[in-house]
Amino acid sequence: MKLYKLFMLLLVLLFLTGGLVCADEGIAVKEDTTESTGSDQQSNNEQLLLTMIGNNKVIADTLWVLLAAMLVFFMNLGFGMVETGLQQAKNAVNVSAKNFVVFSIAALGFWFIGWGLMYGDGNGFLGIEGLFMLKGADNSPATNEAYSGVYSALSWTGVPLLAKFFFQLVFAGTAATIVSGSVGGRIKFTAFIIFSLVLAGILYPITGHWIWGGGWLAQRGFFDFAGSTVVHSVGGWAALAGALVLGPRIGKYNKDKSVNPIPGHSLTLATLGVFVLWLGWFGFNPGSTMAADPVSISHICITTNMAAVAGTLAATVTSWILLGKPDLSMILNGSLAGLVAITAGCAFVNIESALIIGAIAGIFVVVFVIAFDKWGIDDPVGATSVHLINGIWGTLAVGLFASAPFAGGEGQPALGLFFGGGIGLLANQVVGIVTVGVFTFAISWILWVVLKSTIGIRVHRQEELRGLDISEHGMEAYPDFQSFTLK
Repeated sequence: MKLYKLFMLLLVLLFLTGGLVCADEGIAVKEDTTESTGSDQQSNNEQLLLTMIGNNKVIADTLWVLLAAMLVFFMNLGFGMVETGLQQAKNAVNVSAKNFVVFSIAALGFWFIGWGLMYGDGNGFLGIEGLFMLKGADNSPATNEAYSGVYSALSWTGVPLLAKFFFQLVFAGTAATIVSGSVGGRIKFTAFIIFSLVLAGILYPITGHWIWGGGWLAQRGFFDFAGSTVVHSVGGWAALAGALVLGPRIGKYNKDKSVNPIPGHSLTLATLGVFVLWLGWFGFNPGSTMAADPVSISHICITTNMAAVAGTLAATVTSWILLGKPDLSMILNGSLAGLVAITAGCAFVNIESALIIGAIAGIFVVVFVIAFDKWGIDDPVGATSVHLINGIWGTLAVGLFASAPFAGGEGQPALGLFFGGGIGLLANQVVGIVTVGVFTFAISWILWVVLKSTIGIRVHRQEELRGLDISEHGMEAYPDFQSFTLK
C-alpha cells in the first residue's frame, strides 16, 4: 500500500511538473505575440494544451514502463527461489549464485551488442545500425513519423530510449535465467557464465529481431505479444540442448532406465518463488503495452491471471490422476505453465480463451515432466516442460483463439482459427515456432559442444556427489545443518 501511494504521489508531482513546464512555455509565447490576433492566440492556447497533454502522456507512459520493468527484474528473485528450492541442499549456493550472476552477464551482453542486434535498423535477419552500446541516433520519445533514429522497430512507443532499453533488458535476463534450472546440479560455473553471455548477447537478440525488431517473421504476420516464443521458448530450447549435452545427474536413472526421484530440499522456498513470479508477470505481460493504456493493461492483467489460475488447477487434477496425489511441485509448475502459455496471446484473446489456454498448459506441464524423465532427459526443475513446451503451446494458441475486438483490426493479428479467421495466422505461428526452435537449438547445441570439448562443462564425479556449493564456491548454504558422504 505504501509503494502504491508513493507511486501515485510521484505520478501527480510529475504531471504537475509537466504542466508547469508547458505553462512557462506558454508565457514565453504570449510575450512574443502581444500583437497577435485573437485567432493566433486561440491557436497558441490549443498548441499549449496539446503540448501539456503530450508531455504528461510521456511521463505516465515512462513511469508505467519503468515500474513494469522493475517487476520483471524482481522475477529474478522468484526464479532463484524456485530453482534453489527444487534442487538439493548441497547445491543451494551454486543455484543462487548462478541466478544472481546471470542477470549481470545478460545485462552486459545485451547492452554491449544485444540491443543493437535486436532493435537496430537492418535487414530481416538482424539489426545492423546502432549496433554497440546504445550509440545509434535516436530522438525518443518521438513516435512514428516524428521519430528520427536507427531503432525504428520501437518507434511506436513514446518513452525515452533508456526506458525502452531497460524494459527489453530485463526480458533478455529472463531468457538466460531459464537455462539455469535445467542444467543445475552438475554444470561448471564458468561454462554456464560463458553460455549465458552468448545467449543474452547474440542468440536471443537475433531471433528477437525476427519478431519484435521488425524482422522477417514480423513482416510475415507472426505475433507474440510478450514473449512465449521470443523469451520462453528460446530459453527452453537452449536449456534442452544443455541438458542433453550435459547428461543426467549421477543416480537419476538406473541401468533399466527407471527413474530415481531426486527431490528438492525446500518446497516452501519454491512456493514463495512462484508467488514472486506470478506477481512479476503482471509487469511482464501488461508492461509489454509500453504505454499507460488503462483498458489494455486491465484486460491483459485479467487474461494473465486467469490463465495462471487455470494452469494451477489443471496441474493439480492431472497430477492427482497420474501420480495418485496432488504433487506440489507439479502444482507450482502448473501456474508457471499457464503464465508462459498466455504470454503470447494475453492481449489478443478473451478471458474464456485464457482459461482454456491455461488449463491445457497445466495438463501439458505434468505430462511432459513425466515424459522427459522417461526419455532420460534430466531437468531438475521442469524448466523445459514449463518454458519450452508451453511457450510453443502459447504461441500456437494465438493462431487458434485470437478474437475480436482484440484481433482482426489494423495493427492486430488476424482472427484465430476458432473465431472464423481461417488457418493463415496459425500457419504463420507454426513457421515462427519451427524456425526459432531450429536456429536456437542448433546454435545452442554447437556452443555447448564447443564448451565441452574446450573448458569442459561438467564437474567431476566426486565434486557432484559432494555438492557444487563446496566444489565450485567453497561454502555451504546450511553449514550447521547438513553433512555429505561421498559414495
